[in-house]
Formats: sequence, structure tokens, C-alpha cells
Amino acid sequence: MTTFPLPSLDPMPAENSRFVAAVVQLTSVQDPERNLRNAESWVERAAAVGAKLVVLPENVVYIADDDRDEAKRQIADAWFDVARDRMAALARSLCVTLIAGTYPEPDPVSRCVFNTLLVFGPDGALLARYRKIHLFDIALSHGPTHRESDTVSPGAEVVVAPTVFGGIGLSVCYDVRFPELFRHLVSKGAEMLAVPAAFTVPTGHDHWEVLLRARAIENLSYVFAAAQVGRHTAKRATFGRSVIVDPWGIVLANAGTDEGFVTAAIDLERVRRLRRELPCLSHRRIG
Repeated sequence: MTTFPLPSLDPMPAENSRFVAAVVQLTSVQDPERNLRNAESWVERAAAVGAKLVVLPENVVYIADDDRDEAKRQIADAWFDVARDRMAALARSLCVTLIAGTYPEPDPVSRCVFNTLLVFGPDGALLARYRKIHLFDIALSHGPTHRESDTVSPGAEVVVAPTVFGGIGLSVCYDVRFPELFRHLVSKGAEMLAVPAAFTVPTGHDHWEVLLRARAIENLSYVFAAAQVGRHTAKRATFGRSVIVDPWGIVLANAGTDEGFVTAAIDLERVRRLRRELPCLSHRRIG
């Protein structure tokens, strides 16, 4: 059987191994301008208390009543470039690395959109773009029915954002249920994992923290999970409880059930030490 050694990583400067990260929790509605202003305000507040990495949730600019909402394409056409440029300017003005959450991006070959996560460096440069791969098509007998694929095209690329702190593996919400994606992210050099989300209430209650802690433990990585929270429309509510999880699976911060943000001190030397002491990632024998 084949073993799978971890890639050799270019070490980050020592001053970049320790920093403060923030996850921002939002209650987006169907007003893109209001949503953008609200997100900008919370990022500014997180930066003001020392956060150098700030993570926003899924569906920053617009959250649909249901997954068949054809307004997504109109929002994508009108707002994707605007949101991208404003988030780039925000990262630059605050000198933060900004995992700016997801936005509907026009799909050039259909009337669908991509659910696209954008990452900006402290100079405002676009570091990475990740299009959500796994689409949320579910029907619970005692809960919601969703068919994200009715209006969203799946992405195909596994993306690690090359930030000043190191590699951050990118995922979105439902992706967290597919551990093989996170293995691929780690094999590409990720020491941290970002999971912007808009988790439903019934699945969130029983699965949200368990899945996030599992992804942290099995990959010996920090997890930054920024979530939507509360009532968005008459038909749509989300679970909230954004968290930062350390590579041992310990929840360092939990945002609860209101809009806002939480922070935690990050030490990437802890990731490297744990991966040396518990080298399960290099012991893999099944691809």
C-alpha cells in the first residue's frame, strides 16, 4: 500500500505564526446594500480589537427565500463585481487578511450561479476564489427541503489560499460533510481550514459542532467556521454558533445566536508540533 507524506511547506516568518483570528456572524436578508454595509461594519469592529484574519459567512450579500429563487442570477449580475471590489478595499484599508464569505457569481454557460468564496490579502489583492463543490440537495422528513443545484452550478477545483500566515483550505457549508475534500486541502499544504456557512437549524443542532471538531481533529488543523444566524426571511432561518476550533478539536470561541464576532489567538506552531507528535496524516495508506 502507498503512504501519503505531507508536502513540504515554505515556513512562514515567525511573526506570522501567531495572530488573532475572528469569525463574523451575520443575519443577511434580501437587501444587498444593507448586507454589505453590515458585513463591512463587523469586519471593521473585529479589526479594531486586533484581528488580523477575519472570516465572513456564506451568503453575505443575499440570502434566498428558497433554493429555487431565480433572483440569485439578477443579484449575481448586479452585485458580484461590486461586492468583490468593496471587500478588496475593506481588506486593504484595515490591513487584514479577509476570507470574505460567499457571493453569487454568474456562470457564463448557464442561468445558474456559482456560490463563490473570495479571499483577499492585507493589500487588497485577490488571493483565492473557491466555487462551492458540494451542493445542498436534501429532503428531511421532519425538516427543510433544499435543492441548491436548481440555481447553483458546482465548482470543481480544490483551493488552498496562500495567505501571509500560511495555507488556508477553503470550503463552504455542506462541504464539511465530505472529509475527503479536507484531506485534499491538507495534502495541498493547508494548516487552517475555513468553513463559511449558512447551516439549517435542525442539522445544525446535532451536526454543526461535531462535524467541525472532527475536521479539525482528523486534519490537525485550525478551523474557522463563520455562520449565518437567525431569521432571514419568512421561510429561512439558520443555526449560527460560529466557532473557532483548534487542531486538537477544542472550541476556542463560539459566537452564540446573535450577530457579532468572536476572536481567538492562533498559534501555527501548535499545528506543526501536533503533526510531528501525532503523524497520522503521513500514515495514510488509502488515497
